[in-house]
Amino acid sequence: MTQPLVFITGASSGIGQALALRFHQAGYRLALVARRTSEVKSWADAHQISASSYEIYSADVAVVDSIVAAGTECIARQGLPDVVIANAGISVGMDTAVREDLDVMARTFATNNLGLAATFHPFAQGMTERRSGTLVGIASVAGIRGLPGHGAYCASKAAVISYCESLRGEMRPSGVRVVTLSPGYIDTPLTRSNRYSMPFLMQPEDFAERAYQAIAAGVSYRVIPWQMGVVAKLLRALPNAVFDKLLAGRPRKRRQTEAGQ
Repeated sequence: MTQPLVFITGASSGIGQALALRFHQAGYRLALVARRTSEVKSWADAHQISASSYEIYSADVAVVDSIVAAGTECIARQGLPDVVIANAGISVGMDTAVREDLDVMARTFATNNLGLAATFHPFAQGMTERRSGTLVGIASVAGIRGLPGHGAYCASKAAVISYCESLRGEMRPSGVRVVTLSPGYIDTPLTRSNRYSMPFLMQPEDFAERAYQAIAAGVSYRVIPWQMGVVAKLLRALPNAVFDKLLAGRPRKRRQTEAGQ
């Protein structure tokens, strides 16, 4: 029996690598996508993962033709995946009054939104015809309510949640599952530059375990850890005046951080 296959973007660090290791431990073959492919190879060697168990694809998810080509190559070399995880993303602070930050916003949307859809694109038709498969979008609790100085990132992750919800309804008749995962604060390069407290901070391995269980169960949406889901709901319920006062003076992230690109 052929081992199942998982396709993961953003596999050069953080959540992407943790998910890759967890799926490998579960017996999956790996299709790992990153711009920094040498880091993926070093990681695989360090974990003594057999060369026959994985393939590495070089792609930039912000460039549609690049990530679509990686997906097409994966199908040709390894077959149609059972699970596709659109994990690659960037977080950048922005100021609407600064002209250059409009380009920051465009890059964020290109990576976090168009890149996510382009990651799914090569596999959607094949999964529909096979009538099985799981598409996983990595969102964020930051998509539940906008945070000062993080308009691009929060808006992009809110769009991930809505896009995956729409896609779930579209794919349901074909038997293809769509799972949305919203991480809280995970100890990765994406969060280490944050200059504020990060409640319920998780290690990537702990997130990967809970994410794997959620994906295997085929849940439609889950916040990990669940405590951050409670916090997010409370923030969503706060009146605007209270919310604005609570976050007044929150520092703005200026340095771009890319998650496993």
